[in-house]
Amino acid sequence: MSDDSSGARLTTALRSWIAAAPPGAKLPSTRALVAEYRVSPVTVQQALRSLTALGVIETRTGVGTFVRTERAARPVDLGWQTAALGASGRRTPVAPTALQPSDGDAIGLHSGYPARELLPERLVRPALARAARSEALMGRPPVAGLPELRSWFAAELAAQTPAGTGPVGARDVVVTPGSQGALLAAFRALVGAGRPLVMESPTYWGAILAAEQAGVEVFPVPSGPSGPDPDVVRRILAETGARAFYAQPAFASPTGAVWDPDRAGRILAAVRDAGAFLIEDDYARDFGIDAAPVPLATRDDSGHVVYVRSLSKSVAPAVRVAAIIARGPARDRILADTQADAMYVSGVLQAVALDVVTQPAWRTHLRRLGRQLGDRRDLLLRSLRAHAPDVAVDAVPRGGLALWARLPDEVDLGTVVERCRRDGLIVGPGDEWFPAEPTGNHLRLAYAGPQPERFPEGSRILQNALTPTA
Repeated sequence: MSDDSSGARLTTALRSWIAAAPPGAKLPSTRALVAEYRVSPVTVQQALRSLTALGVIETRTGVGTFVRTERAARPVDLGWQTAALGASGRRTPVAPTALQPSDGDAIGLHSGYPARELLPERLVRPALARAARSEALMGRPPVAGLPELRSWFAAELAAQTPAGTGPVGARDVVVTPGSQGALLAAFRALVGAGRPLVMESPTYWGAILAAEQAGVEVFPVPSGPSGPDPDVVRRILAETGARAFYAQPAFASPTGAVWDPDRAGRILAAVRDAGAFLIEDDYARDFGIDAAPVPLATRDDSGHVVYVRSLSKSVAPAVRVAAIIARGPARDRILADTQADAMYVSGVLQAVALDVVTQPAWRTHLRRLGRQLGDRRDLLLRSLRAHAPDVAVDAVPRGGLALWARLPDEVDLGTVVERCRRDGLIVGPGDEWFPAEPTGNHLRLAYAGPQPERFPEGSRILQNALTPTA
């Protein structure tokens, strides 16, 4: 029986099942449908996508596929908005793969956040209950953030600062609604629309998006497994006249790169000589596996490093709390920008974050998290080596959430990604992580997502997607 006829038969059967089921009923899993109707996973996914487009079912991430409680409304023609809004100039996708939900029973190697079982839920839930009973629920927090939370961020950095370098204080800290808000504020306050910003390539897609939103002009500097070449950074700063360089010196996303102390020192010297800022995004501070790099901000006592640290990925996605640490007028401009944008960060979320990170069990959780991430990383590496020999991982990350994998040059990346999705595997296309033209075929493969026991199955699907069809 052909795939088309099998798909039509399955779609008809599912529509009959849905018509008889109550609203909110959960559909059988992809595996169950494959077994019952003797069709391929591709056919099941195609049928589910067709029914989703018709508005009769909906997928809930990590839960399953359900009969919609309300039928989709008649489509509204919003085409007039295209002319009214004009060209956006947007290059990055509106919904990058790292934020997209999984399709039903698909294997997800694309997530930008750790799986739920890797989060400190036993600390977060009591903290939220305590915050709801506190003054934080009804009060308005200071614009720069709760003093106790700002002191904690400052103390975390000061604890790693060597003697002789002036440590930061609580006044230097501005609490922001997640790192995305921090990056947008830093780009607007320190760079400004139409002005140059130097940025690693590849780099975090959220930073690329923030740069576009801030209207800055991005100048990429190539970055590999060990980070960018300090001489190239120095040259591009001189050629462009840029006064800011955005980078992730520790466990860079997506490459996993860690700058060694010599490279870090040379880059910091280049930034100082240019009279510029280094916007250091330390997003993976809590995700070390085999290394614990010291932030560059600990080596700076003249205000050249603007340090960003987030708690959203390590505490809980709903706890959108991060901080920017900056000195002097730079801090004041950043504070003014954040105040104009959001006035202040929820006092309840700040109280929850502070409660969690000051619990004695927090350090225990981080040690356990490092071991768990290491186990998942190694399992995914073994799975790729055993079942996807055409996928290369040039450098094993010593921390972070994902592998940066290289595919053969002759394959079409978009085709590979789509084949994987049709066969029940979601992967992150590397093109989304380049602020300029991609330098090859890459995938970001997250090992911190759910169901690590399915890594071997996912690796086989990926290898099949790379195999030319007859």
